Amino acid sequence: MAELNINKIELKMIQQRLREAIKQSGMQQKEIAAKLGVSPQTISKYMKNDIFPALDTFANLCILLDISSDDILGITENTNY
Repeated sequence: MAELNINKIELKMIQQRLREAIKQSGMQQKEIAAKLGVSPQTISKYMKNDIFPALDTFANLCILLDISSDDILGITENTNY
């Protein structure tokens, strides 16, 4: 069997890309929170790397930010952030 050569994906880097995408969106945290149906404190916790969104919230956040989840997860490279 051939060896699978993949880059290690780490939560720390995913959180960093998500934080940068939120910053570059131009939206305020309370606006993002309202559109996602979460509290502004929750978005603040995402920004501080205290928590990571649930998968459904993460998917909706990617849609809201108009960014591919693959880019945030590090599966593909996007140099816009």
